[in-house]
Amino acid sequence: MLNRFMQSRLRGLVILALILIILPAFLGNPFHYELVTQMAIIAATVVGLNLLVGFAGQISLGHAGFFGLGAYFTAIATGTYGWSSIPALVAGAIAVGIIAWVVGRPILRLKGHYLSMATLAVGFIIAIILNNERAITGGPDGMPVPALNLFGWELSTFGQYSLFGVEISGVQAWYIVASLVLLLAVWFALNLIESPIGRALRSVKGSEVAASVVGVDTARYKSLVFVISAVYASVMGSLYAHFQGFITPAVASLEFSILLITMVVLGGMGSTFGVILGAVVLKLLPQLLANFQELETVMFGLILMLTMIFMPKGLLPTLTALVAGKVRKKTGGKA
Repeated sequence: MLNRFMQSRLRGLVILALILIILPAFLGNPFHYELVTQMAIIAATVVGLNLLVGFAGQISLGHAGFFGLGAYFTAIATGTYGWSSIPALVAGAIAVGIIAWVVGRPILRLKGHYLSMATLAVGFIIAIILNNERAITGGPDGMPVPALNLFGWELSTFGQYSLFGVEISGVQAWYIVASLVLLLAVWFALNLIESPIGRALRSVKGSEVAASVVGVDTARYKSLVFVISAVYASVMGSLYAHFQGFITPAVASLEFSILLITMVVLGGMGSTFGVILGAVVLKLLPQLLANFQELETVMFGLILMLTMIFMPKGLLPTLTALVAGKVRKKTGGKA
């Protein structure tokens, strides 16, 4: 018999899968498909970041740097050296994982705002390198990225494909790929959370001193989750580069790092499905506020501020608690 968490995990994955299956019925044009595909890729990125921030309690203000490294590694390997997409993606993830391990060991000894500043510096360094190495990265002008080569398919947003006898467009094919990757990212994160590693991470977040006393190697586990979250970012950066077909150093910018961490906080730190909601809201809000023109930024900030004031635990945890409270009242406190 499945325990309560396994039931909840399965239910969450099924609901997410159903949403992703039903969603295309409401997408009216290629722009909508492009938008939700971007949402899925960025949501998978913040699922990985949430492992670091929400479960291990370690802040990262430079995570876009790893996203950018993955994007540029793939762009250079496939565009300049003629690699196939999947080997380039895997090699990029390994390279970024090694970099994250080397960088993470010393900086994760820091705490609080010192850790924030150190991760911020890492992101800055990566962004500066991508901007300045014109011969390799194209500098501020960016560089083109070949179409994703997926098991013999040249997956381009402008292509036409046949899937089980059904003709689909390139953006629809990309939506399917991004949805499957998001489900895989969530499945891996949920399993990691309930593994011995996940329990060790939660103990580190609760109290590093107490965790050390009971034998948890806090430095090792913090470094491990830092690497895992960086690999998430690298893989998603590679997919994003192929999807966009062109990248600039903006993919490693401070603004993007802040956006990622804001998605985690807004959706609910420690809530895997909450951070996905945070990613969707923050990608969707600019589209909904576009009609406000010069007031768009003000409205955007105001909505975020009010949300964090009245929903300090994040969107999904607050809404879940509200629904659970109403259910208890209707059932007389028996539910």
